[in-house]
Amino acid sequence: MSIPLPSMRGQKVIITGGLGFIGSNLAHKCLELGAKVTIFDYLDPRSGGNIYNIHDIRDSVELSFHDILNFDQVSQYIAGKDILFNCAASTSHSLSMREPWIDLDVNSKGVINLLEAIRRFNPDIRLVHLGTSTQLGELHYQPGDEKHPEFPTDIYSANKSVSEKYVLIYCQAHKIRGTVIRLSNVFGPRASIHSPEFTFNNYFIGLALQGKAITVYGDGIHKRNVIYVDDVINALILSSQTDKARGEVLFAVGDEHFSVDEIAQLTVKHIGSGRVTYVDWPKERRAIDIGDAVISNQKIKQTLNWSPEVNLKTGLNLTKKYYQSCLEKYFP
Repeated sequence: MSIPLPSMRGQKVIITGGLGFIGSNLAHKCLELGAKVTIFDYLDPRSGGNIYNIHDIRDSVELSFHDILNFDQVSQYIAGKDILFNCAASTSHSLSMREPWIDLDVNSKGVINLLEAIRRFNPDIRLVHLGTSTQLGELHYQPGDEKHPEFPTDIYSANKSVSEKYVLIYCQAHKIRGTVIRLSNVFGPRASIHSPEFTFNNYFIGLALQGKAITVYGDGIHKRNVIYVDDVINALILSSQTDKARGEVLFAVGDEHFSVDEIAQLTVKHIGSGRVTYVDWPKERRAIDIGDAVISNQKIKQTLNWSPEVNLKTGLNLTKKYYQSCLEKYFP
């Protein structure tokens, strides 16, 4: 049964990072629901943006090629909007360890720019900020939940944790209408499938689509939640339309969890090509791995009456169908 989404007719929406995986899928759905959409994106290749992601809606959105590190530009575009979805981020765990300054700028300083622009120029806007399950680090109990302490093991996760706290501070101190939605291993159309710098299961999909070997580190026994992108978009939109989520942190994660090896094997099976191979853990990746990461979604189910609807098998089939006609657009 499909979750009924409220109309967004006439609502003015700005999506930072709107050319990326989550942001572009969100733009499509907001338009479908009647919103007026502005995409604010610097198109930094390190963040996974792709102009092709909006090729079919290019004439229906306002597109602004600007950087969230530029406070004046941020302020100009946030003014007068009803909803801000902050999907802008440098999302690579490994890059954050090699280039921590880049990650700090985008994932911490950029968020402060957004929050200050809201406080000064549009305090009534609704803010939905994206977090990540890896903020928790190695889990002390499973499934992890919103009350689990945070011990991030890499710079990206640490900065996402810090930026989330910025949002919550502004919600408390300045009465901003903000919500944090933490995600985990989202997959589907319009993702960055060409590079291991981004979400591992999307990279697996990219390899399989090319008939290449998927490389699993070690024996691949560590468990992960996975979730199809449409389910995430539903959660983001629902959270933007109610005060029930105000000041809250919510895990929008899948009901299903699999080992990394199972995800690789199922990817090959449902994409219909590729194979799975196993290698020893690279030292730099082993150092930041968090082991099993099974997360609970009970709080968001109770708060927003949301549930994921697309299982891994169906999601992989839908993803394959999307890329079959445009695969070359995702390999620069």
